[in-house]
Amino acid sequence: MRTKIAVPTANGTVCAHFGHCETFYFATIENNAIINEEFITPPAHEPGLYPKWIKEQGATMVITGGMGQKAQTLFDQEEVKYVVGAPSIEPKQVVVHFLSGQLATTANSCSH
Repeated sequence: MRTKIAVPTANGTVCAHFGHCETFYFATIENNAIINEEFITPPAHEPGLYPKWIKEQGATMVITGGMGQKAQTLFDQEEVKYVVGAPSIEPKQVVVHFLSGQLATTANSCSH
């Protein structure tokens, strides 16, 4: 089964705050392996915009450093899963660690 994972990035690493990212890294996954990668600059940030936009890009999961409760609620409504507390490393490495079951997360770095 093919899926797509979105990772917000800033300065080439996972962004600590979901809504403050510069780009999104999208990894298409098939048979638990990355088969396609792309970076896409999102539209200008407006509250509530990114969850719908990410789903429109075909993503079914988001991995981020931190995400506020409103964004989490909107992702729930869009039926897009999310993982918070990811380390600030290269986005491909976060996805590889996630796929192998070795992604170590910490507390959500966004508390609003």
